[in-house]
Amino acid sequence: MSKADNMLSILWLLKTGKRMTAKQLAEILEINIRTVYRYIDSLCASGVPIISDAGHNGGYSLLQHFNEAPLFFDLNEQKALIHAAAFAQEAGYPFGADLHRAISKLKRYTNEEQRDAIDRHSIGFEVIQPPVDPSLESTLQELELSVANGYTLSMEYQKAYQTTRQRRQIDPYGLVYWKGNWYIVAYCHLRGTIRSFRADRVYEIQRTEASFQRPPEFSARHFFLSNLLPEADKQGNTILIKVKGRPQSLADLCRHWYLGHTVIERSEAQVIFQVDEQMAHSILPHYLLPYGKSIQVEEPAFVKERLAAIAADLFHFYQST
Repeated sequence: MSKADNMLSILWLLKTGKRMTAKQLAEILEINIRTVYRYIDSLCASGVPIISDAGHNGGYSLLQHFNEAPLFFDLNEQKALIHAAAFAQEAGYPFGADLHRAISKLKRYTNEEQRDAIDRHSIGFEVIQPPVDPSLESTLQELELSVANGYTLSMEYQKAYQTTRQRRQIDPYGLVYWKGNWYIVAYCHLRGTIRSFRADRVYEIQRTEASFQRPPEFSARHFFLSNLLPEADKQGNTILIKVKGRPQSLADLCRHWYLGHTVIERSEAQVIFQVDEQMAHSILPHYLLPYGKSIQVEEPAFVKERLAAIAADLFHFYQST
């Protein structure tokens, strides 16, 4: 076992409340007695209150108040960590190998009863996400490390629906996982402003010799969402969208990541949204189309016309192919 594992094992053994000699610890862990002395010294130096008693019945023990404190997680905490790890793995967490070792270590230092309970809670808990490209792992690792350490990066970025790439320098402020994709929120030196970039469109990423300081209290999450969601204090150029339909479909529509923030009135049979007028002309019909005949736009008329035009275009496209 590694040094960290052996030191943790010594703590685990002393947590039983029994006084143990260096020889007993060495035999149990199958290590040299001098190594035990070094580990005990390291634990003491890190603040663990280990008591050393000399004499015939001497040995090592933990100070009582430390022994009474929980050294490891209880069952509910272990279950929560393992479930959270399942979400992280499915989302393409870039440090999956480290996460796997941490969970393995967590299970290793539990008793048989706890392991059985953890296994029972793990078997019936599954997370299904869209598959993440495994080649993204190294890119995400470099982005995360650069966010933490303030490294300015050079990268090639390919915008959506474009075939060419553009070289940029960025100061990465934070990683965001959103609807099955990873994004890096960063200051773009090319544009002179903060932007978000899809991680799967980043190529040939390299560290530069430059570094940066992230703005105090900057939140990548807040920046990202503020560029997606409508702002309550900006009521100009908005329009009311009235939709009726099946209660279940309307409820699902009200949980939509964007439309859920625009609901101003709702009944069992009708919902009224207040959305940006430009969005109502462009993206909104595409949000509504998948609901088919389970919903019906009552007004404005141009949204109904736009839905009909999109449906007709699809009809003609598939009729001609």
